[in-house]
Amino acid sequence: MAEFFGEDTFSFLSRLGENNNRDWFHEHKHEYEAMVREPALDFIRAMKPELARFAPHFVAVDKKVGGSLMRVYRDVRFGKNKQPYKTNIGIQFRHELGKDVHAPGFYLHIEAGEAFVGAGIWHPDSETLKKIRTYIDAHPTRWQDALNDKALNKAFSLAGDSLKRAPKGYPMDHPMIEDLKRKDFIAIAPLMPELILQDDLVGLIGSYFETATPLMQQLCRAVSVKY
Repeated sequence: MAEFFGEDTFSFLSRLGENNNRDWFHEHKHEYEAMVREPALDFIRAMKPELARFAPHFVAVDKKVGGSLMRVYRDVRFGKNKQPYKTNIGIQFRHELGKDVHAPGFYLHIEAGEAFVGAGIWHPDSETLKKIRTYIDAHPTRWQDALNDKALNKAFSLAGDSLKRAPKGYPMDHPMIEDLKRKDFIAIAPLMPELILQDDLVGLIGSYFETATPLMQQLCRAVSVKY
């Protein structure tokens, strides 16, 4: 077992939040590499056999760019927040057939004062969203049984955006209307940040991901990929 992140990781993320500008980041980039990127890549590498154990079609890619570790640079083109850097570590383990963050996947979020695990599909494109809604409509019992799983419910809560009205083609009195109105199909489990510092982080995060299996199986069936 190994410890990946330390108190210095949280300290760097906190200081980055207080000095979110290019000059400060370039001056402290060696700290980012040592305290954030390298530990994150080590963790991703260590997750490969863990994922293979229960979700073999989800991949851990330990590349500096374009892999499981999400970019520290923020896309400031569309949002109101124009700060150039993310003050969290985002790690995603996507399906082998998924091209981006909107594919089925597992997620770990780490920042100073907050950490959580996520599983599901965030902001699916219109075609994928249509497939999921069609699946829920056709297999309501399977879908409800997955969401009612005791272990899943104990650890996770469904999150994300929903429509205010029924999606096109479905009546408002449809028995599955609340699920059909969803625009995101994600489950979130909060973590105490100090758990990120423990030795068996791989086992802890792996157990959370495995607990989300019922939801992930249904989403994979909906979009016709193997779990």
